[in-house]
Amino acid sequence: MIHRTLEENIRPLLGGNKAIIIVGARQVGKSTLLTQLLGGQEDVLWLNGDDMDVQALFCDMSSTRMRAVLGGKRFLVIDEAQRIPDVGLRMKLVTDQIPATQVIATGSSSFELTSKVNESLTGRKREFKMFPLTFRELVDDTSLLEELRMIPHRLVYGYYPEVVCHPGEEKIVLKELSDSYLYKDILSLDSVSKPDKLMRLLKALALQIGSQVSYNEIGNLVGLDSKTVERYVDILEKSFILFRLGSFSRNLRNELKISRKIYFWDLGIRNAVIGNLAQIENRADVGELWENFAIAERLKRNAYRNSFAQSWFWRTQQQKEIDYIEEEDGVLRAFEFKWNDRKAKVKCPEAFATAYPDARFSIITPKNIEGFLGVSD
Repeated sequence: MIHRTLEENIRPLLGGNKAIIIVGARQVGKSTLLTQLLGGQEDVLWLNGDDMDVQALFCDMSSTRMRAVLGGKRFLVIDEAQRIPDVGLRMKLVTDQIPATQVIATGSSSFELTSKVNESLTGRKREFKMFPLTFRELVDDTSLLEELRMIPHRLVYGYYPEVVCHPGEEKIVLKELSDSYLYKDILSLDSVSKPDKLMRLLKALALQIGSQVSYNEIGNLVGLDSKTVERYVDILEKSFILFRLGSFSRNLRNELKISRKIYFWDLGIRNAVIGNLAQIENRADVGELWENFAIAERLKRNAYRNSFAQSWFWRTQQQKEIDYIEEEDGVLRAFEFKWNDRKAKVKCPEAFATAYPDARFSIITPKNIEGFLGVSD
């Protein structure tokens, strides 16, 4: 079984007095992780918020009834907790009134779960984000050489555990993921009144990875006003389908100050959305795929390290651009991503170098990606 980095962050908290919240898209391995952490123990009550009887169980739940349900179990695990009404208050009840039981909840929508538990469990919880498998996790499972060889494959099929663990069945698994699981919570939200246009929006965004996104322009394309586009993008981001990267601006008048790019957490999902699972050698978008891959993997790495790093892209009105900017502990770093190392002779834009003379500039290709992703950390 592939070891998940998040296990190292969560294991020391088991048996403590704080609730543990794990959020991430469906099928990224949240339940499997908890099985690795708690499997084999008899003092665990496992519940699934997708089950109607579990949702009914928590209605009007008192501390007395909760004690009876728990039966002295040390851990209460609630998968897909966002499906349970007032789940934050129910978790608070256990945490406050039954301190001998630790609550561990997973959710596939931070839009729903986080809003339900933040106020109720302020100071009483630790929250973690879980992503599809990472480059480093696969390196640790096989070897650096093997995973470097697999990069062209990952750019097409991505890192979802079911995809990685079923070689030869990637297309079938991705179709099932994108058709059945991934949007289950999103399409059930009351705020999503036009699900057909949401899916058209998602496809339009998938075709623009690595490019600046205008909510007005994309709204006109899919038939939505810009405010609805922004709201739907926010929902997709909080459901861990995609993420936004804002523009970096401090010193120059001509730096773009209000702009954003959008990337996907998993390229297999992105490619399934646009219906293109062609191999790398037959694709015109390999540069965009490589940029998305490198940035998403870097952000996963930062999240698992509990890093305070901030991330942006940089561009001027004169179209001078740097793919990725990161600042951590006062150190500013700039990165360009090039799939073809023969074209990796790019220099840092003079305007950026002049405005930020202490910034470090690097070009990232498949030949040096391991350092960028912290494999040598």
